[in-house]
Amino acid sequence: MSGAMMSGAMMSNAGLTDEEIPAFLENLGIPGIVDAHVHFLPDRLQEAVWRWFDGLSPAWPVTYRAAETDRLATLARLGVRHHTALAYAHRPGMLRYLNDYTLGLADPRDAVIPSFTIFPEPGAGPETARCLRAGGRCAKVHLQVGGFDATDPLLDEAWGLLQEAGVPVVIHVGAVADGSGNEQWCGPEPVRRLLARFPGLRLVIAHMGAPDYEAFLTVADEHPGVWLDTAMVFTLPPYLGLFPEHLVQRLPGLSERIVFGSDFPTIPYPLAAQLAGLSALGLGDDWLREVLWHSGMRLFGLTGQADQ
Repeated sequence: MSGAMMSGAMMSNAGLTDEEIPAFLENLGIPGIVDAHVHFLPDRLQEAVWRWFDGLSPAWPVTYRAAETDRLATLARLGVRHHTALAYAHRPGMLRYLNDYTLGLADPRDAVIPSFTIFPEPGAGPETARCLRAGGRCAKVHLQVGGFDATDPLLDEAWGLLQEAGVPVVIHVGAVADGSGNEQWCGPEPVRRLLARFPGLRLVIAHMGAPDYEAFLTVADEHPGVWLDTAMVFTLPPYLGLFPEHLVQRLPGLSERIVFGSDFPTIPYPLAAQLAGLSALGLGDDWLREVLWHSGMRLFGLTGQADQ
C-alpha cells in the first residue's frame, strides 16, 4: 500500500453481499449487529429528503428506498438486532413532531432504540426532559443540516439533561461537502467548546468526524466520553473522503468506543459493503466483534438483551 491513504484494495466493497451477512455474523460468533446510525423519518419528510438526494448532480443513489415497514424488515433480515431511529430538525418547530414519530416507532419494537432530537429553540430543554421521561436512549444532533452552534444557550438545559442522564448523542459535526452548506458550525473546535462546558456528555461522532478523521480521533483520545461511529467511512468510492492509512493503527486502542453505523437507508451501496470495508482493515475478529456488537450494546445500555 502507498503512504497517505487507504488503498483501494484494502477498502474494496467487493467480497460480501447482503444475503451473506447472517453467515458472516455467525462465523464471528455474535448474535447480530447494533447499528448506531440508522435514520427513520415521517413518510412525507422522508420522501422530501430522498427528493433532495435525487436532485444532486450526480444524483445520490438510495439503496434502501422503501416503505417504513419494509425498511424495518430489511434491517432485521440483514442481522441488525438493535438500531437507532435518528431524525433531526432543519428549522424551529419540528421537535415534537419528529420526536413523537421516532419514539413511537420504538414503542412496540424491541429492535428500535428509542431516539429523539434536539434543536436550539425555546422549549428545547422541556422537550428533552419529556423525551427522557418517555424512555429516550439516544439523541441525534446534526450541526450542518441544522445550521447552528452546538453551544447555543438555547441548548444549555438540553445538554445538561443529556449529560446527567448519560444518554448518548449521535452528533454530525463533519463538514461534508454535500450541498448543505453551514460548514462554519462543523469541525472539532465546536465539539471541544461543547465538551469544555459539558465534560460529562457521551458524544458519538458520526462518520468518525469525516473528513477531519485525525482531529476527531484525537478528541476521542482526550475525552473518555467521546465515541465514534463508522457510518460510510471504510468503503469505496470515498463519498466522505478516504480514511488515512496511517490512522488505522490507532483504531484498536479505541475499539471499545468505536461503534458500527450504516446511515441506512439513504446509502449509495449495500450495507454489506460497510462490513466488507471494516473486515478488510485487517484488525482481527475480536475488533470486529467489539465494533459490530459489544460496543453498541454497552453504549445504549442493552447489555443483558441477548449480549451473548
